[in-house]
Amino acid sequence: MANKEINSKMEYQPDAKDREILKLLQANARMTVKEIGDKVNLSPTPVHERIKRLEHTGVIKQYATLVNAEKVDKGLMVICYVSLRQHNREAGAKFIQAILDMNEVIACYNISGEFDFMLKVVCKDMNAYYDFHVNKLSLTENVGNLQSVFVMGVIKDTQKLVW
Repeated sequence: MANKEINSKMEYQPDAKDREILKLLQANARMTVKEIGDKVNLSPTPVHERIKRLEHTGVIKQYATLVNAEKVDKGLMVICYVSLRQHNREAGAKFIQAILDMNEVIACYNISGEFDFMLKVVCKDMNAYYDFHVNKLSLTENVGNLQSVFVMGVIKDTQKLVW
């Protein structure tokens, strides 16, 4: 039964009304079911049922509050490319666990090409990034090559998916 549930999560395709609801929730996850219903021409009960189905099937992963990094003294953003020295399951798992424990890393992607991982790092300033780079990231077991790219300005930064 568990495998059937997992497969149904992967196979679920939101219909046009679901996509309208998702668009509204991505813009403002605090909208009430009634407000959403008014905008998509459904009563609150079917809207509630659709949202629960979107949550249950994994289409909606989570609800989150997006924080302005500069307002909380995290004004420096760095994209950091990392190559590992060894490419085996155990070494990769240790690196990933280390990254998951680093609060400065707000996103980590396993990538192809010259580097193995791309990290999105936020810090207070250059001194804080230097401390992170020298005393945490570069000391992480199995880290080979590191390349840091400093973000000069953000043009687009969204989590919204559109159809």
